[in-house]
Amino acid sequence: MKTFALTLRRLLLVLGFLLAGPALATMTDDVSLDRSWRSASSDSAGLAPDPAVTPEAVVQVYGARTVRWRGAFAVHTWIAVKPEGAQSFTIHEVIGWRFWQSGNAVRQRQGTADRYWFGAAPELYAELRGEEAATAIPQIEAAIANYPFAGEYKTWPGPNSNTFTASIARQVPALNLDLPPTAVGKDYLGETRFLAATPSGTGYQLSLFGLLGAGLAVEEGLEVNILGLTFGIDPLDLAIKLPGLGRIAATTGS
Repeated sequence: MKTFALTLRRLLLVLGFLLAGPALATMTDDVSLDRSWRSASSDSAGLAPDPAVTPEAVVQVYGARTVRWRGAFAVHTWIAVKPEGAQSFTIHEVIGWRFWQSGNAVRQRQGTADRYWFGAAPELYAELRGEEAATAIPQIEAAIANYPFAGEYKTWPGPNSNTFTASIARQVPALNLDLPPTAVGKDYLGETRFLAATPSGTGYQLSLFGLLGAGLAVEEGLEVNILGLTFGIDPLDLAIKLPGLGRIAATTGS
């Protein structure tokens, strides 16, 4: 009986440790537990250039908190591309309802690159402009065409929207993409693959089904994945990474 009680206490401590960050995130302005997805804003956040007056090629990667309680844990990510001379952005993303309707989770649409995600403000994670973007766009399109989980979708631990974005980034090193710890699913590599480059392409990671793993990279720093939740230290940016709360950077002042 004492052994059972001790084990239960330890499990509760671990659970509390894992959920502390998401619980605190619900107290911030980033997470809304009662926002209605039907009436939520999908306006531009003013982060993307206007295609009508931007002839150069552009690639941008965004993320925004997901809807309601899931936003305490995770963001939804997407990739927006505009070839040279194009008059609009094409947004590439994975969406659960698309998979449930058609069996293919990958969606492409023309429209606003930086729109609010059901009322949640987007954050720009990576950007390429000009010749660098023009070179990257065909690579991104090829990576999307070969995305191995188009016919699968699981909110947790993946494959989901963040699995998609991470998978594309691994094949396009120019993005140098450091996804936040709230990009739950970014570490999912599949059921038979356990070693891969980190999304930034500057290091490597081990992952068991997206549930347990670790990574070490110049861009991401040191990350540990426990049940899909990421803890980490980023020495270059003097930041720590916590589930729910995301990246917390040290501030410096004069």
